[in-house]
Amino acid sequence: MNYSEEKQQSTITCPHCQAAETLEVLRGSSMHLYRCRSCSNILKPKSGDCCIFCSFGDFDCASAEQNLAT
Repeated sequence: MNYSEEKQQSTITCPHCQAAETLEVLRGSSMHLYRCRSCSNILKPKSGDCCIFCSFGDFDCASAEQNLAT
């Protein structure tokens, strides 16, 4: 598996200002904090979610997908 197969993209939408930004998601990693570039609010995962991609992204992170596969 090469590097290009290891990364995905997710569009994070800020619940405060609705600004959207597309970020790269690397398999096996997660992001727990994100500062919105538009309104500067800090986003944290919702209760029960492992990262901001699961809470505010347009698809669950790779870690969540791997957990479902096992």
